[in-house]
Amino acid sequence: MARSVTLSSASVLALGGGLAWLVGSSALDAGLGTVVLAAGLALTVWLAVTAGRHGGDRPLERWRSKRLVQLAVLGVVLVVAASVLLGLVGYGELGVPVAFFVVGALLVPAASTLDDRSWLLLGAVLMVLAALGGLLALNSAGALYPRGLVGLGAGLLLWGASAHRSGLLRGISQLR
Repeated sequence: MARSVTLSSASVLALGGGLAWLVGSSALDAGLGTVVLAAGLALTVWLAVTAGRHGGDRPLERWRSKRLVQLAVLGVVLVVAASVLLGLVGYGELGVPVAFFVVGALLVPAASTLDDRSWLLLGAVLMVLAALGGLLALNSAGALYPRGLVGLGAGLLLWGASAHRSGLLRGISQLR
């Protein structure tokens, strides 16, 4: 008998933050990058497990789930196509900012699918961060700005959204 696995939105955000952190830490030097990556992976696992315990998400209707899967597939196709095309025309350094811009842009229709406006804010901030990283990539040498700044910044944003969605930030504010 097959069992379906469901992830809370906070767990998905935590995993997305970990992936973004992985991309961002790859721009750092080997020693520092390894330490930053290890700390980020530990935080990702902790957030995903903690968010999974709190749950709190309502089950999605079938059409909403289908729409979210369609958006995810569209995002993967757009990111791969953009990365390949940018590499072909000599602007490969824009691959990471464009990828996070696509993720932010796809959070806009996801917000209407989920009936939750907070996804709009996260998408808008990701798009602004990606645009800033793209501008810095065109005016600098190396991968620190396009991969490091955008990846680490997006990781922090996604982890913050995960902590908010799982109620961890509410728990911290009640400690005062």
